[in-house]
Amino acid sequence: MIPVYHKENNGYICLEYKRIEDNGDMYEKTAENLLNYLKMSPTAFQAVNVMRERFLKEGFTELKEQERWKLQKGGRYFVTRNSSALIAFSIPETDVWKFHITASHSDSPTFKIKENPEMKVQDAYVRLNVEGYGGMIMSSWFDRPLSVAGRLVVRENGELVEKLVNVDRDFVMIPSLAIHMNREVNNGYQLNPQKDLLPLFGCGDTEGKFWTIIAESAGVREEDILGHDLFLYNRCAGSIWGADREFLSAGRLDDLQRAFASMEGFLNGKKESAIAVHCVLDNEEVGSGTKQGAAATFLRDTLLRMNTGLRRSYEEYLMTLACSFMISADNAQAMHPNYTEKADPVNRPVLNQGPVIKFSANQKYCTDAVSCAYFKNLCQKAGVPYQTYVNRSDIPGGSTLGNISTSQVAVNMVDIGLPQLSMHSSYETAGVKDTWFLSRVLEEFYA
Repeated sequence: MIPVYHKENNGYICLEYKRIEDNGDMYEKTAENLLNYLKMSPTAFQAVNVMRERFLKEGFTELKEQERWKLQKGGRYFVTRNSSALIAFSIPETDVWKFHITASHSDSPTFKIKENPEMKVQDAYVRLNVEGYGGMIMSSWFDRPLSVAGRLVVRENGELVEKLVNVDRDFVMIPSLAIHMNREVNNGYQLNPQKDLLPLFGCGDTEGKFWTIIAESAGVREEDILGHDLFLYNRCAGSIWGADREFLSAGRLDDLQRAFASMEGFLNGKKESAIAVHCVLDNEEVGSGTKQGAAATFLRDTLLRMNTGLRRSYEEYLMTLACSFMISADNAQAMHPNYTEKADPVNRPVLNQGPVIKFSANQKYCTDAVSCAYFKNLCQKAGVPYQTYVNRSDIPGGSTLGNISTSQVAVNMVDIGLPQLSMHSSYETAGVKDTWFLSRVLEEFYA
């Protein structure tokens, strides 16, 4: 049962309780749309490009950081940085003095292709030289069909241009060592990423073909490739499963599930009472300390340029920030069915029970009493359940982009997520209902 709030004067009061309606068709349709988005987004570059195309289709105007911006009330805009981070915003027709911001991230733990990637093994095989990106569950990358995607920088008509590339087929694999040769594998084995986790590319006679295949996939000449940001990705198709089709599994749910839900809520919200901002940053998995990460000035620069475009002073910008709110939307650890002792005794989120509000006494998460109350009230108005998460006091947890971004944009902020199992695996699991729950809350936030 959830409380139903009705507006009275300037606040909301609870007049009744009702059972959450079964939106089964909407839950599964949203989950299927998410899986389609994930399929088209093997890396952060494709994830942002899919959003870019969606915003163009929805009538948004693309802005360039290196050009002057001509903004107007009623306008809808977006801007990208590094092709892997995006900020979209909508300015109401009326004069408003607050920002409503969501922030998620586009990257996921994976392996990055090194320079000079081919490594020959005794004239029998060719491996690819890779290095880890982010904190992953390494064992989850074994014995799965993998491929390579990302971006290239190529010479074209005398200029350097970016090209997205995806080898859209089962391309490489990291084979595990037979148990006969490693009897201790099930007793805990220390994996060495430079030895154990190099993907098999081909037999000995395939040497020299990697860049040929990459060039063909991108539609460019091999000799024109001058730079690359290429990553491995899991080719296993996303799946809806379970006794009642209540679970969803796929690669890169962290954090593209939240980025997708934020985009849907942003597009469906009326965006009338505040300047609505949908922000997707990069490199959260490696600390956010890049020009396109939460520690950079991308969000601050964009908000300041909005303020300038509306012909407001810097003091008025600070006044607007004081009235603003930001939802940092990353993942949240769900209680694991086989390791219930790892969860906090009472704050134990589970799948399909709604967004999770995340707390940390050491400020790993930015939630406080004010932002917690704001988000709970938002969920109640949207008719969506919510949960809470706190680490066990003897198990330190991770952090996210919320507190990092406040060093650039100091606003009231809540850290939330959707409950997830197998976090940082190459194939993660979530609840079918939860994507719709979050998009519905954010639609209310953007109303």
